[in-house]
Amino acid sequence: MKLLLTSGGVTNASIRDALAELLGKQIEESTALCIPTAMYGHPRVGPGVRAWEFTSGNSENPMVELGWKSVGVLELTALPSIDDERWVPLVRQTDALLVAGGDVLYLCHWMRESGLADLLPSLGETVWVGLSAGSMVMTPVVGDDFIQWRPPNGDDTTLGLVDFSICPHLAADGMPGNSMAEAEQWAAGIPNPAYAMDDQTAIRVVDGAVDFVSEGHWQPLRTLSSDGDLADDLTGTVRRSPSDPTT
Repeated sequence: MKLLLTSGGVTNASIRDALAELLGKQIEESTALCIPTAMYGHPRVGPGVRAWEFTSGNSENPMVELGWKSVGVLELTALPSIDDERWVPLVRQTDALLVAGGDVLYLCHWMRESGLADLLPSLGETVWVGLSAGSMVMTPVVGDDFIQWRPPNGDDTTLGLVDFSICPHLAADGMPGNSMAEAEQWAAGIPNPAYAMDDQTAIRVVDGAVDFVSEGHWQPLRTLSSDGDLADDLTGTVRRSPSDPTT
């Protein structure tokens, strides 16, 4: 799949342009399915009003409300109870999957239980647009700091379709979100490359190539050295978009 892994949704023109580029056409010409499932597993975002806000395009995290040609809802918890023929063709013909934030292990569990996880490798032209947990589910490890729910079998692994982990919602000290100090503490327990990024940043992944799309801030926390070993990059230097005039 083509991945657009965001922290806060499609929050600026750069991320929106990157989405259109991945789609290969304008958003207004593209179809989407939104997946609210992760919200139900997190005590602060669902079920209830926040789930309705996301699916109806009234949330603070722009995803559904971008002007799509059409938007449907794909609720993963319902899929095991219906025939594959009812939903698999719909997913295959959809241009983008818009995946809400919430609890990442709850999302991962239902991706596996529903069969969506097994379907992903065949969706070569589909764009996965993740929001927070919807992005983190693609990583190998999320860390205990981001786990609110655990599956019955205790498995805390995620899909591992990328080889790095993400700390979303990077924010200045005293602001809502995760501070750099909290991100650094989180990264110390992550066994693979890791990045922190704010809500104005996204990671684009196409055919294994990774780049950052940002009008905000992001920071590599653990990277691979030239000999393949992990190296901490906890310098406190905040990376900015190349187009940022303050760079």
